[in-house]
Amino acid sequence: MGCGRVGSTLAQSLEGSGHSVAVVDQNPDAFRRLPGEFTGKKVTGVGFDRDTLVQAGIEDAYAFAAVSDGDNSNILSARVVRETFGVEKVVARIYDPQRAEIYQRLGIPTVATVRWTADQVLRRMLPLGATDEYRDPSGRVRLAQVDFHPGWVGRTVRAIEETTGARVAFVSRFGDGTIVTDRTVLQENDVLHVLMGSEEAPAVERLLTRAPRTEVD
Repeated sequence: MGCGRVGSTLAQSLEGSGHSVAVVDQNPDAFRRLPGEFTGKKVTGVGFDRDTLVQAGIEDAYAFAAVSDGDNSNILSARVVRETFGVEKVVARIYDPQRAEIYQRLGIPTVATVRWTADQVLRRMLPLGATDEYRDPSGRVRLAQVDFHPGWVGRTVRAIEETTGARVAFVSRFGDGTIVTDRTVLQENDVLHVLMGSEEAPAVERLLTRAPRTEVD
């Protein structure tokens, strides 16, 4: 739902990957953002209207993305799709980060646009400590990209886990994700992705953004 820049890009990416796609927007002019070769459905209507959703094929849908420019419309559409039509893979774009956290805890995966953009800009300017990449619906478990002190370069994943009590999920190295073992050695310019409890996150960030003790190996 939503054929703005995000929605049209998503639609093209999904169709390019071989998926059948339907796009819903209440403004028919919005469909001009789609390329001429787009073969998916274009449905004019409100994204939380049941008849509109049925016309778009929601009864056979595997997933639904609400990416219009309105928080209320996105959340309402996501709830209708999940609760009325039983679609499990639902995500909503939310501009208000506080509301995004609330809906996330209610089990509606959200992308908080403003917070994500700010985090990405700041990460390119300053070391942040940690940036969330995923939180479970309860908010108790986090997968986060965590900055680390240069002193950790050359240390093993095992040393990191023993020191922090967290789990290293993977590292991004030269742009590629790499599954780690306890013997994997952290290299310069690696991006560290850590799985941890939300309550433990501040301590994990504090440990990793400081130089490790000399006895750690």
